[in-house]
Amino acid sequence: MNKIALLLKKWTDISLVLRILLGLIIGAILGLAVPQWTGIAILGQVFVSALKAIAPVLVAVLVMSSIARAGKGLGSRFRTVVSEYLLSTFVAAILAVVGSFLFPVTLQLTDVATGEAPGALTDVFTNLLTNMVANPLLSASNANYIGILFWAIIFGLALKKVASPTTINVIHDFAEVISQAVKWVIQFAPFGILGLVFASVSESGLEVFTTYGHLVLLLVGCMLVNALVSNPLISFLMMRRNPYPLLFTCLKESGLNAFFTRSSAANIPINMNLCKKLGLDEDFYSVSIPLGATINMNGAAVTITVMTLAVAHTVGVEVTFFSALFLGVIATLGACGASGVAGGSLLLVPMACSFLGIGNDVAMQAVAIGFIIGVIQDSVETALNSSADVFFTATADYHDRMKS
Repeated sequence: MNKIALLLKKWTDISLVLRILLGLIIGAILGLAVPQWTGIAILGQVFVSALKAIAPVLVAVLVMSSIARAGKGLGSRFRTVVSEYLLSTFVAAILAVVGSFLFPVTLQLTDVATGEAPGALTDVFTNLLTNMVANPLLSASNANYIGILFWAIIFGLALKKVASPTTINVIHDFAEVISQAVKWVIQFAPFGILGLVFASVSESGLEVFTTYGHLVLLLVGCMLVNALVSNPLISFLMMRRNPYPLLFTCLKESGLNAFFTRSSAANIPINMNLCKKLGLDEDFYSVSIPLGATINMNGAAVTITVMTLAVAHTVGVEVTFFSALFLGVIATLGACGASGVAGGSLLLVPMACSFLGIGNDVAMQAVAIGFIIGVIQDSVETALNSSADVFFTATADYHDRMKS
């Protein structure tokens, strides 16, 4: 038993990125060499099934806990930084919509049934409202993420109003338990990706990676535009001075570390230290940085939007202007509830897909593809999210000092 435990420790001590790369390479080699060994594909099926099982609970508990524990605010600076977080995340989603329309990407999916996007604005509202108020238990069991998100917000607000601190802490502990379970599931990602890549390569050959390459370029391109153009523009409008020295400092000292850790939560101490070096108010950044790790999810909004529209293009859903606009809003709300674990934003793709009438089984295939490209996508996403936490915290602090 000790040998098994030692072996597991050695396995988990290896970087998850390296393990995923190894699984990807082995899966591609096996797919080319022994495509008749179809049993290998079961690894991918089991991994996707585990994600499908845990994702609805994860979304519900994390969002509920986050709202219940949110502070009452720290004056004008707090309102400013929250506004920056939400605006930048929404802009990121809109950039992803534009990028997806300009450079549409399709995916390799199986057993695809064409969905139908809501057409008129009244249909959009009807579909949205109907799904929002669906039975919360049925929403969880049916993976109705719109309903899950709505009821999680309602329950979180109710907990904040009437529950004791002890009860809220219990909910938070339960959220930590679910997050830990997700981390354990993701430890098996290399095996799942091995099976998924094997299935793709054995069926389609290596050209399957051409599509994934286009998808990675679109995701990373949208995130870079958000990081280097739209975020600095928001900061400039607030501070009225060149934001790029601050931006590059944040990217170098926060984004670089987050790129490799792939965890906004793990990067909180790094961001706190950077805020101190920048001379920011400790009472302010001690709240805004942890909050940013929860709701400032520009990269997650890009991932959710791009992956959802890629599925829509694949299954032949025609997305209207109003549908795209509401998709940006949904991606923003969903991104704010994204889990802090690696690949957490991918688990919210089915929520956005359900808005376009795309079934959970098809959407979860896109999630699986997301894990295949996650070595790059999730690293860039986390670097964007975490560095922007410090960037907008500093912007809000400097903006407040300008008014004083």
